[in-house]
Amino acid sequence: MAGASTRLRLRVSPGARSNAIVGRHGDGWKVRVTAPPEDGRANDAVLRLLAEQLDLPGASVTLVSGPSGRDKIVELAGIDAAEAERRLERQG
Repeated sequence: MAGASTRLRLRVSPGARSNAIVGRHGDGWKVRVTAPPEDGRANDAVLRLLAEQLDLPGASVTLVSGPSGRDKIVELAGIDAAEAERRLERQG
């Protein structure tokens, strides 16, 4: 899977009580982070949470679109779509 990559759609709720991948949200995933939506802190928290939950290096998770909105797309390097979905379903 070293050359694999996939993109995920996310709906992010910043300022939550805890960091969590909540579950499905339409064709994407609902994610909550404690960080506020200021100075990119919520985006950084989302990327760290995904890297941790998907067991990927931090550099393998990048924000592709939605830096200032709740709806985001992230790219995951080193994992295909099926494996990403399987790992997220364990969490959500």
